[in-house]
Amino acid sequence: MNTESTAHAADIEAIEQVVATVEHSQQHKNPDEFLALFHPDAVWTTSGGKVLIGLDAISEFTREVLPADDWDGKVTYEVVHVFFIRPDVAAVKVRQLYLTPGDASEGAPLYVMSKQDDGRWLLTACQNTAVVADEQ
Repeated sequence: MNTESTAHAADIEAIEQVVATVEHSQQHKNPDEFLALFHPDAVWTTSGGKVLIGLDAISEFTREVLPADDWDGKVTYEVVHVFFIRPDVAAVKVRQLYLTPGDASEGAPLYVMSKQDDGRWLLTACQNTAVVADEQ
């Protein structure tokens, strides 16, 4: 494996770890763990269309909503595609599943992530989109 593909593989692994941490923070309703994944100037759009600009707005929303969520099922997040826009910027398509007894719902988030000078990948511009079941 050449140096470039080794670095690429390491970046994909680091990105997958960020998504795994999103999953863990959601399952455990841990806002601090979730918020540590964001760039200070991040933009987050919720599945309901609420636009949050900057870590302060994302934090205020998350600290209000996440711990109060009465949802008690399981949520999973899976990286389905990574597109490197530049070596330090990636568009990451995620499959999100909420599973409760007798019910399931799906989300299709898009995370634009940026690699920091210290090598960490952070959530920078994110759109959390609910998937509507096909009624055919």
